[in-house]
Amino acid sequence: MYLVVEVFVIVLHFAFIGYLVFGGFLAWRWPRTLALHVAAVVWGVGSVLVGYECPLTWLQNWARESGGRPPLPSSGFIAHYLTGVLYPESAVTPVRLLVVAVVAVSWVGCARRARRAGTAPHPVS
Repeated sequence: MYLVVEVFVIVLHFAFIGYLVFGGFLAWRWPRTLALHVAAVVWGVGSVLVGYECPLTWLQNWARESGGRPPLPSSGFIAHYLTGVLYPESAVTPVRLLVVAVVAVSWVGCARRARRAGTAPHPVS
């Protein structure tokens, strides 16, 4: 039972990270999703800068410990499942900068599409 919870949380965690990185592009098609994406980005940036614990990591650790397994290392989900697996540990800063660039491009594209569609507020002249 606890393994099922852990796997579900892992999938949810990867989905959240994917949404954080690429969710701004969904707002190109569905502009109302932009507020949710902004909230996800604020949470992600805050977890990196402030270092508060992610509730998904907490839930995964609860499931692991309840199932008799040790918790994730204190470095957290990304360090355990991505760093050193998808990219080398020496590339953490470039990967973070790439994520910022992808998010920025998605938001700029969203703003341009909204302006073209006439849904963005126009600056006061």
